[in-house]
Amino acid sequence: MTSVVTVEIAGFSDTPCGPFPCHRDRTCGLEECAPSENLFEAFKALKNALKSEFGDQVTLLLTPLDDGVPERIRQIVELRHPPLPIVLVNGKVVPIGRISLPQMRREIQRVLERES
Repeated sequence: MTSVVTVEIAGFSDTPCGPFPCHRDRTCGLEECAPSENLFEAFKALKNALKSEFGDQVTLLLTPLDDGVPERIRQIVELRHPPLPIVLVNGKVVPIGRISLPQMRREIQRVLERES
């Protein structure tokens, strides 16, 4: 059976996708959303890239925090104080603090290798 890795991004709609100014030469590996620095646009670009690479082995979720913070996210924030956007891989905080294709790819590959 093929493992499925769930990547969840949690943040506010006005949260930038990362701490650095956005342009096409950034190391995030995503050009389709540049130069928006918009969390939702970056999420769409990340989803397209990861689905293209990993197919059904990856599920991506976007959890907007604008209308309230889900209790499970609130608990993570209280315990870990992760940077925004919060990146979760299979429910565990990955301290990336930005949407980055190379870093997400590495995390997904680690999980898939560990579960194979």
